[in-house]
Amino acid sequence: MRRTRERYRVDLLELQAACEANYMRLMRLLPAMRNHPDTRRIAMSQGDRLLGVLVLTVTESCPYTTTVHISQQDCLPWLPVPQMDVRVYHDARMAEVIGAENARRFRGIYSYPNAQMHQPDEKNQLNLFLGEWLGHCLACGHELESVL
Repeated sequence: MRRTRERYRVDLLELQAACEANYMRLMRLLPAMRNHPDTRRIAMSQGDRLLGVLVLTVTESCPYTTTVHISQQDCLPWLPVPQMDVRVYHDARMAEVIGAENARRFRGIYSYPNAQMHQPDEKNQLNLFLGEWLGHCLACGHELESVL
């Protein structure tokens, strides 16, 4: 007896909740991104060991949207360097991943298998990962240079 896998369905409430939470996290990390496009470097360490530096760079600023490039520098040598482009919608108070690694403009659902090797819920997974990444940065991150 052959069982067919149930087709993936987008949970819009979960996706919107993740994007709204990501907006709040980004606003805590870059509160003046709308008025003063800037770059912020946040160190993440464990004890005396530097694990990496999260770099948030505003690449585009418009009246209702901002695009932020997020990457990590000075990582552990065996760790792939994550990087994402995030579109921040200020009027809707949402932040959504629009690019990651070499891929851009993600669809809500992908058939599986596919040539790009995306998971059926790739867009949702990327937005959830962004939330975990920013949440970890808020919990464990600190300014790179000491403030005097």
